[in-house]
Amino acid sequence: MYKQSIGLEIEDMADLVLEYLHQLGVEYIFGVPGGAIEPLYNALARSEKRGGIRAIIARHECGAAFMADGYYRETGKLGVVCSTTGPGATNLVTGVANAYVDKIPMLVLTAQTALPKFGKRSLQDSSETAVNTVGIFKHVTRFNCFVSHQAQLESKLNSALMAAFQSPKGPVHISIPSDILQADHNLPESKVHINNLMRSVSLEDKSAVMALCEEVINADRVVMFLGGNCGRASKQIGEFAHMINAPYVTGSMGKRWIDERDSLYQGVYGFAGHQSARDLLRNQDIDLILAVGTSFSEMSVGIWEDDILNEKLIHIDSTVENFSRSPMAKLHVCGHLDAIFSRLIRRVREAKTWRKTWQSVHLNQEKNSLGSYVTVIDEEKCHSNDVPIKPQRLISFLNKILPMETRVYVDAGNAWSWCIHYMVNRSTAGNFRISMGYGSMAWAIGAAIGGAFAQQQELANNSDLESVPHVCITGDGAYLMSGQEITVAAQHQLPVIIIVLNDAALGMVRHGQKLSGAESIGWKLNNINYAKIAESMGIRGIEVRDPRHFDTLDLLSMSDLNGPVLVDVRIDPDEVPPMGLRVKTLVGEVNSNEKQ
Repeated sequence: MYKQSIGLEIEDMADLVLEYLHQLGVEYIFGVPGGAIEPLYNALARSEKRGGIRAIIARHECGAAFMADGYYRETGKLGVVCSTTGPGATNLVTGVANAYVDKIPMLVLTAQTALPKFGKRSLQDSSETAVNTVGIFKHVTRFNCFVSHQAQLESKLNSALMAAFQSPKGPVHISIPSDILQADHNLPESKVHINNLMRSVSLEDKSAVMALCEEVINADRVVMFLGGNCGRASKQIGEFAHMINAPYVTGSMGKRWIDERDSLYQGVYGFAGHQSARDLLRNQDIDLILAVGTSFSEMSVGIWEDDILNEKLIHIDSTVENFSRSPMAKLHVCGHLDAIFSRLIRRVREAKTWRKTWQSVHLNQEKNSLGSYVTVIDEEKCHSNDVPIKPQRLISFLNKILPMETRVYVDAGNAWSWCIHYMVNRSTAGNFRISMGYGSMAWAIGAAIGGAFAQQQELANNSDLESVPHVCITGDGAYLMSGQEITVAAQHQLPVIIIVLNDAALGMVRHGQKLSGAESIGWKLNNINYAKIAESMGIRGIEVRDPRHFDTLDLLSMSDLNGPVLVDVRIDPDEVPPMGLRVKTLVGEVNSNEKQ
């Protein structure tokens, strides 16, 4: 992950910042230029000429933050975003807050007006006597500081970079006045070795792990709930499940780490989930429920029912703060998940030598037409040729046509419901990407572009690699918020496929109001041809009104094009998404027998 210095001449403090980021393997800084941040862009211009870090110009700072988010999800490298002072910084806040909730390591660099101008009503003054941007970022970052003297910059940058990757991971923010960014690097010679400070430290609770092993050995029937933070141990978790015949379910964000065609997999529990998942966790014969890598948030698990939250629950996680949401668990086990499950596997192998066995739990063993063993609602609509197009039919088509390694980015709104319930993830590498912690609309558009940038760089570095599709599934409401970022993909010839679910509505709002008995208000949108808007930007646009058009829609060849493609799919606006449990949580009514 880390690189040695390439010997760049450090002319000013902005160059020093880039040297640190280069050592971390960072290839891009996403942002929007402006007056106070120009010293950093001057350094980026010098860097790019030397083959170093490049500047990527978004159309809005929030979109830039989403791109940095997507870049991290594709590479595991620090996402970096920058903005000028004032409105540039405040435009970033939603994207940074989204990264904070999803625990995405991100360095946020914002400028300030020059120190002598503080408090003098200069344009875009963001000091503590004006619109205090450092104060604004306080609640959405893991580390947040203002650099008031040149000598502070290096030590505060070190602290920020370390905090970004410490558990819990997340965004960090440094606000730097423009005169400090462009100050000559006249400090004592710096020996930058940030990689020495970034090593991950294991905080494994050995006694709790030993207790976990004994609980598993003494149990006869074990099931698992997998959350969104299981990626580091997905391989070990799968091996462990099959060793002890333990069926498992996931949260909506956890499904990205498993192959949903596995016969032990019983679906998503929680938002837009499956009845087979609820039936499994409510099985009275279960001895243990292992909840792994989950924060127990509403959108990741929905509402845990009383007959599930009991003395059978063991919570396993790498982040201590998540245990505050599971006080009812009989045991809390903290540590790196791959290490914990590797130890469990060794203990199970040992137990099998003295003929220990685990009993099976009654499962839904009937494979559906989508290729998984979960129960889906209205399965027949996955094959419907009705017009307007059934969203279920679209997702079924994508299941068939998209390769396993496709990066799929799912946006907030009804796209969540349709993709969580009907899309069948076949990769354990986290290629199904969804951001449900903060629920920012338009996240998927920027994130898909950020991920595509990362792939573009990987292909440039290794000619043996093959391009894989980056597909964004978004609604028309989300696209209207941030659709202009598609022009970034066009400018840099990124083969991103953006699929717009076009129902001329804020669909989740419309159906949520109807399901909850609320007044119908505020959900109508214009009837817009998004394919033609794309074409006006020099981007290929395709309009799909009839599902039989899918037979001629070759998305795979589109992913090889030199630029993005927008597919405007006219979906049935009256088709109700599987979001009933979400509505019940909003109105405070949860019935354990009700469909999700």
